[in-house]
Amino acid sequence: MIEVQLLTKLYGDFTAVSDLSFAVLPGEVLGLVGPNGAGKTTTLRSLAGIIRPTSGTIRIAGIDLGANAVAAKREMAFVSDEPHLFDYLTVTEHLRFIGRLYGVADAEARIAPLLSEMELSDKRDALPDELSRGMKQKLAIACALLHDPKALLLDEPLTGLDPVGIRRMKQTIAERARSGTGVILSSHLLHLVEELCTRILIIQKGKLMAIGRIDEIIAERPQLAGRGLEDVFLAVTNSGE
Repeated sequence: MIEVQLLTKLYGDFTAVSDLSFAVLPGEVLGLVGPNGAGKTTTLRSLAGIIRPTSGTIRIAGIDLGANAVAAKREMAFVSDEPHLFDYLTVTEHLRFIGRLYGVADAEARIAPLLSEMELSDKRDALPDELSRGMKQKLAIACALLHDPKALLLDEPLTGLDPVGIRRMKQTIAERARSGTGVILSSHLLHLVEELCTRILIIQKGKLMAIGRIDEIIAERPQLAGRGLEDVFLAVTNSGE
């Protein structure tokens, strides 16, 4: 569903991402974790087609992003850590606009269930300025889900959500994966990553440090037997005591 081969991104002499290769299969939730400045956001923005990699290949649902960006982007959705909304469109108008943008024939039929799922039904006519930070995040995610993307890229998706919203969003992510969507979830909330993700990708200074199920990563480091993701993360990135 998502294939990345030798992804490299340079900013002048600085290497933000270096020869990064991995794949996400349909139904997988890959947790992308690393210290601040590790290259997580650069990686996600490259996958989303927002920035152009210096080298490497990215395929979304088998489509080469570099060769056919429009077709590849139709198969994906990217939710950044800061919602970008239109000041003069209501909640419902945002979803209608996305429906037209992606050519979703039954967009009207999808809107009400999505609003209910995101707990935004009573805000359907509200403008962004009338929404809380968490509600804006829910609207951004609703917009991302409207066209049933085959690849879903999430950068800190729980920012601003209250405990009820966090629980609902975890259910949404898990349900989309069960339906066959390939998901990449980047978050500093390691307990969330450990709970939701089928595999973990740890990067540091733009380089792949470890990838696999937590038990697979631990198997390569017997000293971590019985530990959780936080201890694994600290050991792999040498950020421990």
